[in-house]
Amino acid sequence: PKTLPAAASPVIVGSAVALVDNAFHWGPALATLAASLLLQIGANLANDVFDYHRGADTTARLGPLRVTQAGLLSPTQVLTGMWLCFGLAALLGVYLTWVAGWPVLVMGLSAILTAIVYTGGPFPLGYYGLGDLAVFIFFGLVATCGTFFIQARYINLLAIWSALPMGFLITAILAVNNLR
Repeated sequence: PKTLPAAASPVIVGSAVALVDNAFHWGPALATLAASLLLQIGANLANDVFDYHRGADTTARLGPLRVTQAGLLSPTQVLTGMWLCFGLAALLGVYLTWVAGWPVLVMGLSAILTAIVYTGGPFPLGYYGLGDLAVFIFFGLVATCGTFFIQARYINLLAIWSALPMGFLITAILAVNNLR
């Protein structure tokens, strides 16, 4: 739950830019917010189970409880939850793609793939120093500009400038989280 403001903030900022540009629409804004939260929850579940499989989460780990490592949920249960979250986000993505076109499909599928390969797959981004870059791109540029694009159907300079501090802020949160 502590990570959910990081998922909501760029959507709120992107929607604020849409409001300033007279392009704000409640339906797409709320669907984008829900999809962003589901993507974040799915990413958290993916990190939990993939870190467990890699042996990164042990009893000596500092930080919030990891349900797979603690034995509260089985890896299969966590993976099921992950796919459920990504599936629900994808359903919202169908609506958002209908609203704003194929670029939304590309953003959504890329976000799901990146959330999985952050700690999963043969080349996990977080393990090779690319996690910060991925977070900057997806929480800053994609989430903020994408939210604006879904409502306005174009990107303006204010959306881009607003995306930069979002990306930097959420990357800083990640850095603090990783420094424990």
